[in-house]
Amino acid sequence: MTTAGTSIEDNFRQRLISGELPDKVSPLSLAEAGLSQYELIELFESQALSRQLDLHARRLQAMGEAFYTIGSAGHEGNAAIAKAFAVTDPSFLHYRDAAFLIQRSKQLPGQTICHDMLLSFAASSDDPISGGRHKVLGSKALNIPPQTSTIASHLPKAVGAAHSLGIWRKLSEQGDWPNDSAVLCSFGDASFNHSTAQGALNTAAWTAFQGVPLPLVFICEDNGIGISTPTPSGWIESIVQRWPGLHYLSCNGLDLLDTHATALKAARFARKHRQPVFLHMRCVRLMGHAGSDAQQSYLSKEQISAMERMDPLLHSARLLQQHGGLDTAQILTLYDGIGEQVEAVAREAIKHPRLQTAAEVMAPIIPPKRASRAVQAALAKPSEQPQTMARLLNISLHRLMTRYPQMVMAGEDIGRKGGVYGVTQKLQAQYGRHRVIDTLLDEQSILGLAIGMAHNALLPVVEIQFLAYLHNAEDQLRGEASTLSFFSNGQYTNPMIVRIAGLGYQKGFGGHFHNDNALAVLRDIPGLVVACPSDAREAVGLFQECVRLADEEQRVIVFVEPIARYHCRDLLQEGDNGWCFADPGPDYLIPYRQPCCRGDGTDLAIVTYGNGVYLSAQAATDLEALGMRVRIIDLRWLTELDHAAIAGLVKPCRHTLIVDECRRSGSLSEEVFTALVEQGVTADALARITATDSFIPLGKAATCTLPSRESITQAALDLTQWQQQTRVKQG
Repeated sequence: MTTAGTSIEDNFRQRLISGELPDKVSPLSLAEAGLSQYELIELFESQALSRQLDLHARRLQAMGEAFYTIGSAGHEGNAAIAKAFAVTDPSFLHYRDAAFLIQRSKQLPGQTICHDMLLSFAASSDDPISGGRHKVLGSKALNIPPQTSTIASHLPKAVGAAHSLGIWRKLSEQGDWPNDSAVLCSFGDASFNHSTAQGALNTAAWTAFQGVPLPLVFICEDNGIGISTPTPSGWIESIVQRWPGLHYLSCNGLDLLDTHATALKAARFARKHRQPVFLHMRCVRLMGHAGSDAQQSYLSKEQISAMERMDPLLHSARLLQQHGGLDTAQILTLYDGIGEQVEAVAREAIKHPRLQTAAEVMAPIIPPKRASRAVQAALAKPSEQPQTMARLLNISLHRLMTRYPQMVMAGEDIGRKGGVYGVTQKLQAQYGRHRVIDTLLDEQSILGLAIGMAHNALLPVVEIQFLAYLHNAEDQLRGEASTLSFFSNGQYTNPMIVRIAGLGYQKGFGGHFHNDNALAVLRDIPGLVVACPSDAREAVGLFQECVRLADEEQRVIVFVEPIARYHCRDLLQEGDNGWCFADPGPDYLIPYRQPCCRGDGTDLAIVTYGNGVYLSAQAATDLEALGMRVRIIDLRWLTELDHAAIAGLVKPCRHTLIVDECRRSGSLSEEVFTALVEQGVTADALARITATDSFIPLGKAATCTLPSRESITQAALDLTQWQQQTRVKQG
């Protein structure tokens, strides 16, 4: 039985030897295409190496030496696109762009691209891009950040990267890439239909339509099929050509001359006009979607044969005969020589070491550190007047924007309006629209903007207006932002801070879209830092530490701001100002993972965070009135908890109550309870009170599913049996 690999290999050889090549491949001459005879041969060599690597990956998989065989066969025309752009142009590549990577490597001396790619196929820890963590196309030296199995999830950050170039120009500085760069982003015709792609394309068009610089080239590699589902003929161009702000170009990806000439036009337009281009490259998919895909189950023999007759290497062979000065024998010798090279390098590559331990695998989840980029700046003396959380956060943001010139803020309504809750008031007026950006209403694009800007050395602080709005975009955090250091072995990072107004107890808006007490998705992402302040002073200390973590430790951070505490002034009674605090100043930082303890009681420890601290402080007054001595432990940081430190704070106490405003299933309380038991705290001295497993309703019922002052007080009494103990003592 022949495999897809042997079929396509035999097809190329037989048709080349028999002369069954396309009659007229291109209407263009070499000069019209902007190529020399030598450069045409060079492009074919890149195509041939890509093909031979595809074929050998399947052989290695059969030997148990390779593990991921989604290939580039049929898409090799993208080598001509690579040639039309500079090696300094950052490129976010589709997984079928091996020929692009190979061709780009020829622009930089000293590259060993065949060896590097085979190490990636073999998942060797010596793989220079991912360190053996995934088969990815990427290179730090070639300005190609690695992408995994992208379903359009990389498009939003490409928009952000392109946007960053204009910001650096405004700042009269430069990030990691030259300011005259053009950003490239390639994807398939099936991925074009994904909501993430549509959102990114819409964002690019929306941005360009307003005259904002966005030098970006989207490359849609249209092979006409998404796994087994055909793309309707004419669908892509009919949609894109109606999109204002996008400059549409198309090329025949089987024709190196046409593809190169069109790619040059795209490059010139993007650089000259600083506007996005949509380059539509028609091609063909050969050998199925991936190694496990049996395309004969949904395509007829006639359809598969027709695809194989469209092999771009056959078209390139005809071009070599017409313009490259090579005959059939020379072409075959060149092709076979590349195959022998791949086989020889593969024999050596599979001998290289592979990851062996969990520690080795996890090493780059936490990015490498770098020097602080804060500048010395004259700042106003902190006021001693007690303020609310919203006010002190605003003051802190103003200071940080001054201390970090590369800090950029973005989000819905954060500029002219100053945010829904006034937290970002007057920032845009002071620092400009290029540093405080009012975005369109699309959370995927907002997060992608941050990722792309961080790729180019900016320090983005973006806002998601409400926690519930994150859920349609959370893969930008899970699949893109937090995986970059991991899949690039720490070579690429995208440090960023996502401010999110969230949690419950909000009055006014209400309902589950504006009261969302679900943090589980954030705590499930390796390496992600999540912080949650409980009061104004804590908010300043935590946020300023978050900015330091992003700047110096390159961390991806989510800062959850309890909506109900934004404008909260009083603790026990109206007018007491018990929840207002003085500004602790620009140098107040709360160290990462450090919890705090309020009070020194030993009868009961309440472990909590966010709104739970406020409610527990109220409950503590009721309990202390009964003679109970209480301490409140504020976790502050909700990921990578320091369980030893938490246990050390609760162990002097007879009982421990965990108060968690999130839902009982999947909440932080589960981790804390388990860890305390593991740290030696007796289980019968432990209890937890949480929200119920419910969405939050509107109106007066909005808090009935959540912990309250009264329910915390009662839970403490039930746990400690305090009233019974009191009667015993009195008796």
